[in-house]
Amino acid sequence: MQVLSEVTISLLKVSKCKPVLVELVKKESKLPLEVVERLLQKWQHDGLLYLHNGYVEINTLQRLKLAVHALQGGADYERVSSVLGWKEFESVAAVAFDAHGYNVETNLRFRQGGRRWEIDVVGCRRPLVVCVDCKHWRRSLYPSKLKIAAEEQVRRTLAFSDSLPNPAVRVDCVTWKEARFVPMLLSLMPARFKFHDGTPVVPILQLQDFLAQLPMCVDSLEYFDKRQTHFKTLS
Repeated sequence: MQVLSEVTISLLKVSKCKPVLVELVKKESKLPLEVVERLLQKWQHDGLLYLHNGYVEINTLQRLKLAVHALQGGADYERVSSVLGWKEFESVAAVAFDAHGYNVETNLRFRQGGRRWEIDVVGCRRPLVVCVDCKHWRRSLYPSKLKIAAEEQVRRTLAFSDSLPNPAVRVDCVTWKEARFVPMLLSLMPARFKFHDGTPVVPILQLQDFLAQLPMCVDSLEYFDKRQTHFKTLS
């Protein structure tokens, strides 16, 4: 398992979504070339990368899949997270939302209540406005940390809904007469809890499934109805 971890981390470190020489992965991992090549060939068979003429190609989604694969195999959270950029979470999230018919805005900045706010990803598909905080956690998540993160995202989502209509914010939901603002946390790995007080905590590789089910299950989540003045959870 140590071999898998070392090759994974080395590949993620040197690739950064551009073709790299297999020899460079071997040099970074400090493992024999035949060991590295054998593992890379297996990953190509599994659809996690593409090999050609001594080069490795790996896209953003494949990088995340490979990282999760390594973590499930016992790789160190700190080391794996250190070679993944937080922008990679946002990119994969944006693609997933777009595939489900959402209009997407990333790094949304706005002012409300005398302060500046930022939301990593906002996905709009009438009547839903999903406000996503991409968590680049480097360690397994404890309940206390999850509670803080979820409550902060609820406050961001509430502030965003209260800021509308706002001509300075260019998102699809600005002109809607009614909207449901749903706070959400997006993580690399599954947390101990899938929800905190109705706020979903979604692993990145389960985002597609979550979005497919969201229109049917939104009433069981915590959300902010623009026509109301408070968050509420419906049963």
